[in-house]
Amino acid sequence: MSSIISALSVTDIFDTLTRTQLELVAAISQPVTYQTGEVIIQEHGRTDSMFIIVQGLVEILVNPGFVTKSSDDDDEMLCLAELRAGQVVGEIALVDQGIRTATARIGKDESQLLRISREKMLNLCDTYPELGYKIMKNLAADLAFKMRNTDLTVRQYKTMLVEA
Repeated sequence: MSSIISALSVTDIFDTLTRTQLELVAAISQPVTYQTGEVIIQEHGRTDSMFIIVQGLVEILVNPGFVTKSSDDDDEMLCLAELRAGQVVGEIALVDQGIRTATARIGKDESQLLRISREKMLNLCDTYPELGYKIMKNLAADLAFKMRNTDLTVRQYKTMLVEA
């Protein structure tokens, strides 16, 4: 349990949580190990979990063919980001149950992640409102950062296309 708490304590969305609050989150966290190429979130699919990267690599991929009506072949996937230890993927599942905006694929063998289900997290936040407020505040900041970063990436690709 202490290794889970250590992993959570260096994750931005759990910043400012007390030791006791981290223990509550650790209690609903499920450690999972994945291998290279495994998909944990499928673009345009649905998921009810978020993942904290403890060790390893997760690639965030999008299929440009979705907007250009080309094939859905994995070879055409565009890598937007590579996430590492301490980062979170799938956190939008805590906010809504809509379709996922990208694919999250494991990029390194023996990647260790913590899986937290939406239901368990929301129940924890409802039971402990101060904890819930801290997590949701940090989650909003994390999502805002990722939106800004994605916006910058899109602008860079657009500039590359115009120059080509």
